[in-house]
Amino acid sequence: MKDGVPAPLSPGEEAVMRALGRFLMVMPRALDADLEREQRMSASEYSVLRHLSETPGQMLRMSTLATVCDMSLSGMTRLAGKLESLGYLRRIRCEEDARGANAVLTDAGLARLRQAWPTHLASVRRHIFDHLDGIDLDRLAAAFSAMAADHKDLS
Repeated sequence: MKDGVPAPLSPGEEAVMRALGRFLMVMPRALDADLEREQRMSASEYSVLRHLSETPGQMLRMSTLATVCDMSLSGMTRLAGKLESLGYLRRIRCEEDARGANAVLTDAGLARLRQAWPTHLASVRRHIFDHLDGIDLDRLAAAFSAMAADHKDLS
């Protein structure tokens, strides 16, 4: 840094920044499109079912579920309503706080997640991991985790 001005990006850094920006725009849409086309399920729906399946009791408070799925609470409420109407989850009153609600994965929701999982896995492999041959995945994961940790206030 000279006179409070950061040094310009090197050509390599600029290439990484541009590629990362494009990746962040394209990849969510590509993964969502594969799920929509092959499973008639959005990536958001898949994310809700996956997160619920990974928690003890397959249950999360709605506000926590919204946070881990990177959604607003109102958006999560609408999506949970849709998934509930399909029989994939049910909402129950929070025992600790009667004002809150928990989302609980149903057997049908778990079965639907298991049905969609191969599609999602194939999509992630094709769009991401097939392009990372030879890259140290542990270091890449650590770098992404460190970058995200610097901004945990945005979670």
